[in-house]
Amino acid sequence: MNLRELVSALNDFASPSLAESWDNVGLLVEPSPPHAVNTLLLTNDLTEEVMEEAVQKKADLVLSYHPPIFTPLKRVTWKTWKERLVVRALENRIGIYSPHTAYDAVPHGVNNWLTKGLGACTSVPLHPSTAPSSPAEGTHRVEFCADAQHLDAVLSKIKGIPEISCLTTLPARVEGEEQTRVSLTCSQKALLEVVALLSQNSLLYPKTEILLLQKPLLPHTGMGRLCTLSEPLSLSDVIQRVKAHLQLPHVRVALGAGRTLESPVKKAALCAGSGGSVLKGTEADLYLTGEMSHHDVLDAVANGVSVILCEHSNTERGFLSELRDTLAIHLQNKINIIVSDKDRDPLQVA
Repeated sequence: MNLRELVSALNDFASPSLAESWDNVGLLVEPSPPHAVNTLLLTNDLTEEVMEEAVQKKADLVLSYHPPIFTPLKRVTWKTWKERLVVRALENRIGIYSPHTAYDAVPHGVNNWLTKGLGACTSVPLHPSTAPSSPAEGTHRVEFCADAQHLDAVLSKIKGIPEISCLTTLPARVEGEEQTRVSLTCSQKALLEVVALLSQNSLLYPKTEILLLQKPLLPHTGMGRLCTLSEPLSLSDVIQRVKAHLQLPHVRVALGAGRTLESPVKKAALCAGSGGSVLKGTEADLYLTGEMSHHDVLDAVANGVSVILCEHSNTERGFLSELRDTLAIHLQNKINIIVSDKDRDPLQVA
């Protein structure tokens, strides 16, 4: 596949617009076009060892769940390991694409895969995503009625205000008089100017309606998941299920106040990776994530919530095998998709 065609298909699979605003997602490194992709290498972290693997396996594109370029690079030299990744990628004509939190949000992404470690359950996003392009412009709608005496002057001034769109006029009858109903969409900044303008006219301002435009929620899409188990399980059983799903010999556990290993778990809140900010304040029997700060764990425990920590990338990496299969279908088996053998969590129990 041509790289640009492939990137378009990857963006369709999980729109970058679903990623968190602070994230750096999409195509990060692009060899000079045209660039054909025959082999796609999947990895959770693009380390130098994984880059060497990509070179040896003649990968044309690396999909790295975590973006290897996050903090902006001021130069590309051989001095730091992330700079060297870019150098080696371009020298060997290897593109780099990262989806990160876009894959966290989608229904067929990392967090839904993580829920499978709990067994039969239903889940909803903890922080639902909103439709990225609805409304396309503006945050507020302003509507008011004006008579012929004031209409032209008001419209002339409104059209001079930046960040106003969808300006429409319709005939209306107000208290038996023929008037014109004006409707416009504007930004928060423009709203202040519109209100200031209309408030100068004692006839217009009392008839003004201001509506906040809220983007619709996307079903089954968003950060984190709140899972309701079909049948309550003991915390001990949940721990064993999670270890089996993630193929880990050990996890770290903090017992909530008043809880034991035999305490029942009916509701579990989870977030792949670093879940402290996503899980914080959620009412549940259990928090499941890769890592949380010491103080976030203390807060959870004090509130009677038990915590399972599996290390950051251990809650993400297993998804790559499922991703390989779903992407193969999405891309109609047009390219060879392989999962890195060298990718691993940097931490181990000694």
